[in-house]
Amino acid sequence: MTWFAGLWSFVVVVGLLTVTPGLDTALIVRTAVAGSPRQAWGVVLGIQSGTLAWGVLASAGVTALLAASHLAFEILRWVGAGYLIWMGLSLLWASRHPGPETGPETETARPDDGAIVGTFFAGWRRGALTNLLNPKMGVFYAALLPQFIPASATPLIFGSLLAGVHVVLGTMWSTVLVVSARRLRRVLQRPTARKGLDRVTGTVITGFGFRLLFSR
Repeated sequence: MTWFAGLWSFVVVVGLLTVTPGLDTALIVRTAVAGSPRQAWGVVLGIQSGTLAWGVLASAGVTALLAASHLAFEILRWVGAGYLIWMGLSLLWASRHPGPETGPETETARPDDGAIVGTFFAGWRRGALTNLLNPKMGVFYAALLPQFIPASATPLIFGSLLAGVHVVLGTMWSTVLVVSARRLRRVLQRPTARKGLDRVTGTVITGFGFRLLFSR
């Protein structure tokens, strides 16, 4: 496999995975609706920071330890599952009290709504933890990247390049999600819509948490 073939094959595969709705989509859309723009972009960059970190670690062979070490995988799995379940249940609890309708000029979420309020760093921390505490990301990269690295390439360099491509694609798609959610914010901030959004997002995140908890 040539460098060009490996790169474009990876773009196709990861591009399809990127636009498939999942945990990241739910978290980004909910933050863009309920939080500030700074917080939404913080979540986006936090998720992509985690993706890049997993990609570099996989390229260096570090994430292979997760596949080989049962203890390491189990520890990270339990911590990650607990974090996701806590986050999801917080949103489900918040859906019981969606609060009054807010306009587009409102920048921060209410302190009691299950979201971290307002700041870029708070959003980044939530996005990064959601990604980094998922050991399946490490195992996924350890299994995926070698298939697209040419024999003539240095694994660390080319694998890191592929991870960077994944980050670019993820950021582009996340931009579409954030902009779309912000445009629909006036509608989605209404109490009924907000309650439904929190319930859907909370259910999705909690479901991912339990799925991770009972995975092997």
